[in-house]
Amino acid sequence: MSLAEIIKKLTSISNIGDKSIPIKNIVFDSRKVEAGSLFVAVKGTQADGHRYIEKAIELGATAIICETLPEAKNKNVAYIQVADSAEALGQVASAFYEHPSRETKLVGITGTNGKTTTGTLLYRLYSDLGYKTGLLSTVENKIGERIVPAKYTTPDAVELNALLREMVEEGCDYVFMEVSSHAIDQRRIAGLEFSGGVFTNISHDHLDYHKTFKEYINVKKRFFDELPKAAFALTNIDDKRGEVMLQNTKAQKTTYSLRGLADYRANIIENNLSGLIMELDGEEFYARLIGEFNAYNLLSIYATARLLGSEKNEVLRALSNLKTAEGRFDYIVGQKSRVIGIVDYAHTPDALEKVLETIIQLRKKGERIITICGCGGDRDKTKRPVMAKIACTMSDQIILTSDNPRTEDADTIIEEMEAGIPEGAAAKTLSITNRKQAIKTACQLAQNGDIILLAGKGHEKYQEIKGVKHPFDDKEMLKEFLK
Repeated sequence: MSLAEIIKKLTSISNIGDKSIPIKNIVFDSRKVEAGSLFVAVKGTQADGHRYIEKAIELGATAIICETLPEAKNKNVAYIQVADSAEALGQVASAFYEHPSRETKLVGITGTNGKTTTGTLLYRLYSDLGYKTGLLSTVENKIGERIVPAKYTTPDAVELNALLREMVEEGCDYVFMEVSSHAIDQRRIAGLEFSGGVFTNISHDHLDYHKTFKEYINVKKRFFDELPKAAFALTNIDDKRGEVMLQNTKAQKTTYSLRGLADYRANIIENNLSGLIMELDGEEFYARLIGEFNAYNLLSIYATARLLGSEKNEVLRALSNLKTAEGRFDYIVGQKSRVIGIVDYAHTPDALEKVLETIIQLRKKGERIITICGCGGDRDKTKRPVMAKIACTMSDQIILTSDNPRTEDADTIIEEMEAGIPEGAAAKTLSITNRKQAIKTACQLAQNGDIILLAGKGHEKYQEIKGVKHPFDDKEMLKEFLK
């Protein structure tokens, strides 16, 4: 594709050089440049791509997109100056792959909790309805039944459009995608045309990146602000920021609720360890998923399917067959002890509180709750004492342990969590840095019928310590020690 075709709709400040040149690929990492590359100099969180323009040219880049033009210019290179390189990267990546998001129904799901479950179950629902479907999620990316490993919650703009093009070429009618706040802020989704957007909820998270809760909310809102008029904007009206998401959107405004008036309503009739019985849109149905938070997920999935034009009874039938996403209230029962072990990705205060509320509602008299939790390193530090306080207040016994300490010291993270332990609750609190030992200890402490909540890592199959990922599977560990 020629450079002229790629930048046709791009708003630029100035253009220098021959725009008829063919472009082989688009890169924003100078190490991936080859002959015929278009190099986009993006100011990232770790490095500024403008520093690598000369290196990119040396490696064969024939076109450069940048915010600041270099003083010395190569006469054999085309330069396009823009106001925002990250935005431009999304736009040109979409153009280079011939706007794949226009050829499928792309739905984005955003919020603090519930993105993975909602996206994954929408993928399964539409697969069950007989459609070839794509999934872009934290756990995995899927093109039909083919799995493409996920590196981040949302891939970079080039990889994202390449994946979407593959999905279109392989006949995917629908694509469901987790949209993280980082992806919105870093403009990884620029240039994509969504058929709909779903808001699950919002609570304190990623404040290491966004600095303030207000900024975090505004970033999430930006996704809905940019939805096209033909799309739908579906929001959880029970979340006090739900209406905020719709304030400036041009899309069709739609709401869902378990508590009040909304376009899509549901009531929980029964909620126990065998599943949920709900009245949804005037129909009673059974779901295998457990807990109020999953009732919200199911309601948002149903509303999304109806907004996409699917028939009511078909959706309800498929909905009742869905199983939980991996690592989301994923539970096992010890064969001899009848101890219940629950693995959940809850890694924010709100998510931890919700999953513990569910367990409290479901447990029988005399059954104790033992919670194992930690907090990730190099992430929002403000939530550490808050999560420890929630775990301690809502559990009979807690074990603070390492999560993914990354480059931080695991003991220091645990000390910061310990600051949230209420006065007088130290007796029911243990701190065991080694996660495997923490799980083993919980299983030894548990008595017949007790419930162990293993929170924080969910589906992850590794533990990241000092920047190195070591194999670690919470569910397998729990199974081993519950034998």
